[in-house]
Amino acid sequence: MATNVHLTPDLEAFARACVEGGRYNNVSEVVRAGLRLLQDADEQRRRFNAMLDAVRDEAVRDGSHDLADVLAAMDGAMGGTAE
Repeated sequence: MATNVHLTPDLEAFARACVEGGRYNNVSEVVRAGLRLLQDADEQRRRFNAMLDAVRDEAVRDGSHDLADVLAAMDGAMGGTAE
């Protein structure tokens, strides 16, 4: 599949510098690597959002606790506050 991509002059210079540095054989490889990073970031964002949704659902279902209440309960279980 042939796709033409127009880059800004700065991105074009960066891509060419990557090729000249020897890490990539051509600008297409640089663009593919960038797209893979974007794809990975999108997948991480999707998984993170799914985790947040699961936590939100659990909090609605089971309730949640305020940090101050948890710390107070821990202090009470330990026989008072540590000074």
